[in-house]
Amino acid sequence: MSETQVIRVRYWAAARSAAGIAEETVDVAGPVTLAELTDEVVRRHGSSRLADVIGVCSVLVGDQPVGSREPETVVVPPGATVEFLPPFAGG
Repeated sequence: MSETQVIRVRYWAAARSAAGIAEETVDVAGPVTLAELTDEVVRRHGSSRLADVIGVCSVLVGDQPVGSREPETVVVPPGATVEFLPPFAGG
């Protein structure tokens, strides 16, 4: 079965501003790494600013924080939601 599936990507605060949208979907043929997904969304937006913002974001895959794991080792399955949360000021 070669059916295309999607990963939902959500951007918050400065990431939303840099991407110019709140969320989008990325078509995938199967699981991808977080590094591959990040490369794709940065390519789509042609923005070095988005790459910079994503570089300092906390990332959730589903409801699980990625933490300090390397993006190349984090597998994102089709159907997942990935959220990029920049550091927030204030408290």
